[in-house]
Amino acid sequence: MRAEVIAYVALGANLGDAAQAVRDAMNAIDAIASTRVVKRSSLYRTAPVESSGPDYINAVVEVRTQLSAPELLVQLQHIEAEAGRQRPYRNAPRTLDLDLLRFGDATMWSERLQLPHPRMNDRAFVLVPLAELAPHLVSPQQLQRVAGQPIARLPPTSLPA
Repeated sequence: MRAEVIAYVALGANLGDAAQAVRDAMNAIDAIASTRVVKRSSLYRTAPVESSGPDYINAVVEVRTQLSAPELLVQLQHIEAEAGRQRPYRNAPRTLDLDLLRFGDATMWSERLQLPHPRMNDRAFVLVPLAELAPHLVSPQQLQRVAGQPIARLPPTSLPA
C-alpha cells in the first residue's frame, strides 16, 4: 500500500447548473477508491479566460490519496466524462473541468500530465481558492500578479462537509 499524498484539484464548469456540477464533482472525487476529499474551498464565479460562454463556477479541493498522479488523473478524467465533458476545441465551454494542480512535491512533465499545473500561477480562479485551502502554497506575489482578474466568492451554500 502506498503512503498518502496530499494533492489539489481545481474544479470548474460553465454549462448547465455549473454550481451543482462542481458540488457533484467534489462528491465524486471523494468517492474515488483510496482517495478522500479533506478540504473544499468556497465556490467562485469568474469570467471565461481565453474563451467565450457563460461565467464559470470554480473551486479547489484538497485530497489525500494513495493513487499515483497518473492514476488520479485517469479517475478525474472519468468523472469529467461522466459529467458529459467534451473537448471540441481548446478552452471550449464545459460541463466540468478537473485539473490536477499539485501532487505532493512531485514534478512531472509528460504529454498527459504536468505537475505542478503549468498555468495555475496565471489564474485567479485557481490561486484564490487554493490560497483559501493552503495559504502556504500561494505567495502574496502570486496573488498580486492575478489581482486584476475578476473573481467573486459566491455566498455560502450547502456544500457537503
